[in-house]
Amino acid sequence: MKHGYRLHFGPDNASLIVRLALEDLGQPYTTALVDRATRAQESPAYRALNPAGLIPVLETPDGPIFETAAILLWLADRHGALAPSPDSHQRAAFLKWLFFTSNTLHTALRMRFYPARYAGPDKGAQQALSAHMRGEVARHLDLVEAAASDRPGWLGGADPSVLDLYLACLIRWTQLYPVDEDKGWANPAHRPHLHDMAARLETRPSVAAAIRAEGLGDTPFTAPGYARPPEGSAT
Repeated sequence: MKHGYRLHFGPDNASLIVRLALEDLGQPYTTALVDRATRAQESPAYRALNPAGLIPVLETPDGPIFETAAILLWLADRHGALAPSPDSHQRAAFLKWLFFTSNTLHTALRMRFYPARYAGPDKGAQQALSAHMRGEVARHLDLVEAAASDRPGWLGGADPSVLDLYLACLIRWTQLYPVDEDKGWANPAHRPHLHDMAARLETRPSVAAAIRAEGLGDTPFTAPGYARPPEGSAT
């Protein structure tokens, strides 16, 4: 790819985080739907871009990038926004929470949402894993809330970071999935700093653009509903 960006996306998938970053950076991009209903992410063409068969992939002039945190960090550094600069004294703290969000919090959510992939076919084991990971997700969110209470600027500040965008989407999904479960524990109002961050993001033009593109509803982070995308499937 010689010019511009192309985002391979599934509605209301991890690609949403990258869409938000591209929109907030004001970068032009095109999209390519990865139809999860037909398992397009497992096709040879898609695996040529991401051999793990996961969404998203961002095609760039430097080649395709996969892994959400890698894409976000690359974009922030390339365009000098949405993250502390590499020479900033805030960089180390920002990086540790970005990768905590990616490697620990997001991974715990995946294990909670897809327990069969980790616990095998036994339904009892799946239910036990999902229930355990609910506690882990809550604990991880509490740690991030505590970090946000220090008002570091790059987490819940007046100007968003890629970490804010990442966390807002994860907060959204904790309130929606698994579908048949009481999720009062995930109400973002329980964590006021993260709730305020999410509410501020909902006023941004970048979020409005994502709402239109993926059918997310007016309050996608603070009081989300299930996506009604104009193309593709959110599940």
